Amino acid sequence: MLPPPRAHGPAGASDPLSALGLRELRRRTSAKWRTYPEDVLPLWVAEMDAPLAGPVARALTEAVALGDTGYPSGTGYAEALAGFAADRWGWRPPVEHTALVPDVMLGITEVLKLVTGPGDAVVVDPPVYPPFRAFVEHLGRRIVEAPLGTDLRLDHGVLEEAFARATQRGRPAAHLLCSPHNPTGTVHTRSELERVAALAERYGVRVVADEIHAPLVPSGAEHVPYLSVRGAGRGFALMSASKAWNLAGLKAAVAVAGPEAAGDLARMPEEVGHGASHLGVVAHTAALRHGGEWLDAVLAALDRNRWLLGELLGRHLPGVRHRPPQGTYLAWLDCRGLGLGDDPAAVFLERGRVALSSGPDFGTGGAGHARLNLATSPEVLAEAVRRMAAAV
Repeated sequence: MLPPPRAHGPAGASDPLSALGLRELRRRTSAKWRTYPEDVLPLWVAEMDAPLAGPVARALTEAVALGDTGYPSGTGYAEALAGFAADRWGWRPPVEHTALVPDVMLGITEVLKLVTGPGDAVVVDPPVYPPFRAFVEHLGRRIVEAPLGTDLRLDHGVLEEAFARATQRGRPAAHLLCSPHNPTGTVHTRSELERVAALAERYGVRVVADEIHAPLVPSGAEHVPYLSVRGAGRGFALMSASKAWNLAGLKAAVAVAGPEAAGDLARMPEEVGHGASHLGVVAHTAALRHGGEWLDAVLAALDRNRWLLGELLGRHLPGVRHRPPQGTYLAWLDCRGLGLGDDPAAVFLERGRVALSSGPDFGTGGAGHARLNLATSPEVLAEAVRRMAAAV
């Protein structure tokens, strides 16, 4: 039995992840809460168990009250992103080098269309976000893998070999870089990213960085925007407020071009931006401009949860190897020591009624692993680990 959530008092007031109880959360109709039966604790898809940030809720309420539900217009989202990036990371993307896109993955697809053609290669770093493979292959490009090292960081030797294969016979190629990395939570350092940029320049590879989790880096690490590093001028970044403020259902994102890629981004068809939701733009803009205090409270709660998970696993599931993620709100669990086969998430679901993301879905390096969503209350996290231990 779960203890009641800390919805009141100092801890609950300062922790958005403890503000809602299971009864309230199960009223939600999104994928996280409706994919599995009610006896399952859902810690799989990247949705937060938090109420909407106050500034975002107010902006949406005002828009609805005004009937302001038409088409998106202007550069307010890009301007808000530039201000947020300057404040948090010391880097201000030029608004004139941006384009509105429907969401990060569709924006990636449109950028890949600009710099590669059918049959060209896209390098990915598995284990990695499963839609990378699905979207790239649907686009008619081929995947070239550069798996992470055993330390779950970029292996630049492997990456160079992949770049060489991808650009054989002079064909164009791209590198789809996940930064921070999903599912491992690795936050790439400036030195690592500069080495990526140098290799990309040497082989003529265009880097497209998915930075959707960029605001979600708690204490101990620092997000470095790819386009802020030396030699990254021919690259692109896709950015959004959707993950950090739990706005996946309000579609909008921004594509950003490096100074030497601005001409390519200018070729993106105008109609691509029509796919973004106007209410999405309203919500994301409000989050970036006014949602910093709420985000900081979430980051503090995630910081507590990532260390709590380590304590819980050590106590109840010592056979699971786990490194607290530097970024994102996702934990990558190495369950190979438990003897549960390639897909331990299936066992935890069937025997423990806990839904995690299946490791094999993330590609090479995913077998025997599972991804756990930390963006929940400590009480739910503790109950989930207890159930997982009972399943084993």
